[in-house]
Amino acid sequence: MTMPMKPDALSANHDRRVPAMTVAVGAAPTRASNSASKSASNSASIAGSARGSMQSPPKERAKLAAIKTTIFLLCLVPLLRLIGLGLADKLTSNPIEFITRSTGTWTLVMLCITLAVTPLRRVLGWNGVLRYRRMLGLFAFFYGALHFTTYIWFDQWFDLIDIGKDIVKRPFVTVGFAAFVLMVPLALTSNSYAIRKLGRRWSLLHRLIYPVAIAAILHYLWHKGGKNNYTEPLIYAAVVATLFAVRLTYWWRARSARSSVKSVK
Repeated sequence: MTMPMKPDALSANHDRRVPAMTVAVGAAPTRASNSASKSASNSASIAGSARGSMQSPPKERAKLAAIKTTIFLLCLVPLLRLIGLGLADKLTSNPIEFITRSTGTWTLVMLCITLAVTPLRRVLGWNGVLRYRRMLGLFAFFYGALHFTTYIWFDQWFDLIDIGKDIVKRPFVTVGFAAFVLMVPLALTSNSYAIRKLGRRWSLLHRLIYPVAIAAILHYLWHKGGKNNYTEPLIYAAVVATLFAVRLTYWWRARSARSSVKSVK
């Protein structure tokens, strides 16, 4: 769905920053230019990445297209698996529960992968991974939408009264619903037009990826908690916490460096 929410060199001539569902945290070189540079770089980085790929040699463009296609197809594997199991009548004795859990799990997996893009870029220096973050974020929303649709359709049969009662009375449904609602504006604005129109506000909006990830973890934790099975939710919580810690570390370093430059001046 381009779910999460800065110095970043995407080319030899420009210092760019990209938030993550995309969103990243960080800062600009000087306080005087901080606000303006963040707005310009955050709004231009994704569009700039697309322009950069268009300006690449034909072989490079073909390679990037092949990688993007491969990632796209890999992201479709969970859906194709569900379709295959359904056609083979192998969705267990409770197919609705199986589909609900599968789509929910893959929503969380895609959120974690999307959040991992910036840490991977910073730690490994692989700037090219930024080209695929929007698509990964949209797939997180896609599986979240399937998860939500399965619940309101096959589980509740669009009974709005029962759905409302569920949201109010069951905490794991409440936070799950909140996570999906927060993902909607992220998905709707994961395009170049929205980036241009929103400017600096786009970067602020896409920081919603952080509460989305936290709400998704709580949703899973409370759901499994009813059966005293905390192992899997805690693994995902550890992954998300680690990704947050990496982001926070780099943000703190950038902030300290900016403060040092200010004190020298």
